Amino acid sequence: MEVTLNHYLVLSAVLFAIGVYGVLTRRNAIALLMCIELMLNAVNINLVAMNRFLQPDWRIVTGQIFAGFIIVLAAAEAAVGFALVIAIYRNLDRINVDEVNILKW
Repeated sequence: MEVTLNHYLVLSAVLFAIGVYGVLTRRNAIALLMCIELMLNAVNINLVAMNRFLQPDWRIVTGQIFAGFIIVLAAAEAAVGFALVIAIYRNLDRINVDEVNILKW
């Protein structure tokens, strides 16, 4: 059995749906960041699969370049997010996002 574009798209849709479900239901800040990372990885799978199957010329790597930008963006998001989580934990001794309102004024 050959792996086709549809297999990658279904995998990406499942990963993205799991990420959205996690963002909507989780209240732990670290779990929220992990679910956002899962959604970004689903987008990366889409970009690379679309580039591979719709542009079979190996010299055109537009999808991989965009996936690289998303990986860099995800790393920056994780660094800033974890820094915020640590700062909130130091002040409140918990990281439940429902109880965090220190960024309001």
